[in-house]
Amino acid sequence: VEVKIEVVIPEKERSKEEMSPNGKASPLIYKVNGTARHYHLEEHPIASNPYHNPKDMVEASVCHVKDLENGQMREVDLGCGKALLIKESGEFHAVGHKCPHYGAPLVKGVLSKGRVRCPWHGACFNIGTGDIEDFPGLDSLPRFQVKIEKEKVYIRASKQALQTQKRTKMMAKCISLSNYNLSSTNVLIIGAGAAGLVCAETLRQEGFSDRIVMCTMDRHLPYDRPKLSKSMDSHPEQIALRPKEFFCTYDIEVLTEMQVAAVDIKSKIAVFKDGFKMEYNKLLIATGNMPKALSCKGKEMENVFNIRTPEDANRVVKLATSKNVVIVGASFLGMEVAAYLAERAHSVSLVELEEVPFKKFFGERVGRAVMKMFESNRVKFYMQTEVSELREQEGKLKEVVLKSGKVLRADVCVVGVGAVPATGFLKQSGINIDSKGFIVVNKMMQTNIPGVFAAGDAVTFPLALRNNKKVNVPHWQMAHMHGRIAALNMLAHGTEINTVPYLWTAMFGKSIRYAGHAEGFDDVVIQGDLDELKFVAFYTKSDEVVAVASMNYDPIVSKVAEVLAAGRTIRKRDVE
Repeated sequence: VEVKIEVVIPEKERSKEEMSPNGKASPLIYKVNGTARHYHLEEHPIASNPYHNPKDMVEASVCHVKDLENGQMREVDLGCGKALLIKESGEFHAVGHKCPHYGAPLVKGVLSKGRVRCPWHGACFNIGTGDIEDFPGLDSLPRFQVKIEKEKVYIRASKQALQTQKRTKMMAKCISLSNYNLSSTNVLIIGAGAAGLVCAETLRQEGFSDRIVMCTMDRHLPYDRPKLSKSMDSHPEQIALRPKEFFCTYDIEVLTEMQVAAVDIKSKIAVFKDGFKMEYNKLLIATGNMPKALSCKGKEMENVFNIRTPEDANRVVKLATSKNVVIVGASFLGMEVAAYLAERAHSVSLVELEEVPFKKFFGERVGRAVMKMFESNRVKFYMQTEVSELREQEGKLKEVVLKSGKVLRADVCVVGVGAVPATGFLKQSGINIDSKGFIVVNKMMQTNIPGVFAAGDAVTFPLALRNNKKVNVPHWQMAHMHGRIAALNMLAHGTEINTVPYLWTAMFGKSIRYAGHAEGFDDVVIQGDLDELKFVAFYTKSDEVVAVASMNYDPIVSKVAEVLAAGRTIRKRDVE
């Protein structure tokens, strides 16, 4: 078999300093007639660093060797950009200083055992390579050369890397795309959220060079879904996770507005709603969830929304400006939408069955502090009641009637009363689904069917943090990690998931960060001042801390996440 290999090195990967510590790139694995063949880039010599224009490089003395103790980090200026200088175990490392996700200053993060964790949203980066090791976000950090001369620390870096502060890992390409039957693919990914995209990218990063097809009911390429409720007037191109060119460059095909209606696991065929059929070798199901609808009279009326797409969010903002808004459900989505619209709408009313927002998740005391913040921003709460009817006038929403008898004026209604897994199409498939509709997977994101994996909001999986209890964790960070683990195990790596859940919510310019899994917590230990919204809350079960939440207390949540990730137990007495 004659094998032709073309190695395409992305711009950001072309410098020596951005390779792995031993100067070797990862092996690429190409399939030839179904047989995996391994090639190392160093077997095909490339001239030493031919890509960088010397004018693009900068070198600067940044400190004395004794200026940093072991375990310390410092943001240093190279004149045309900054880097993060780290000293650990007597060695210096230099990487990008901003988290590629949302730009958090990593110097304020947590350094532990060869990696730095973002203080805002918990992403982790290897300090030796810059590679991303936990999520959210897709890109790694640029890594810079460090040298010691006459007890001074020098950093050498490309100006481009200093300016972009992020690096896309090297990926393989599909080597024979033109030879494929349109109705056949090696890997089919149903769903184009974080889990699906990370799965596709990980496959390419690991050298997988066969066909990958993603399909989605959405009309857009993968986008940053949490922004739909946090930044509601964002347009699709502003929140795209990757530009269109990225998918073309790495031969990741995305079929938009395509819904899978059934999966035949015996024949390995996915049947689409329009009748189109596609064969697959490996399958990832990452369909996420579907918002629950109201069950009352008038629920189909115009101007009643579930926030599912950028168009939904944009339309709500437009209709709500200077009008009366009613939000049903004090969920994360409901509360974030209320916060976003509070300054724009004439009035914002929030209807909730519980007595306090977030009571089951953050506990009553934190919930009341958040509720107070909302009330001081003109949001009116109607608690311990439900909607009984939506009334119209000339075909449009006019009033929301509550079971308590209260009638609220409403030009727009946003429904955020929870979600159900989007797995209805799998009912007759033979894939194991639990009583709530979640796909059951093991630690390698495998279902009960060989070659079929599942990831994201639609699954229950064993959480190491809670003694491998099967849980559903519908968070953005976790979906990323699920996608990565699924991809590695499609390639038979045998990698098990072992990550600490991490989430955040943003309201009125303030963020609550959270790490762990506190389902069924029996006590909350609070340090700081709830009234001042500067606090940390430790959630305990029996004698053990199982989760932590904070506001204006960075980087405590990232610190606790690192302790839990190391497998260490935090006792209640340690935080009291």
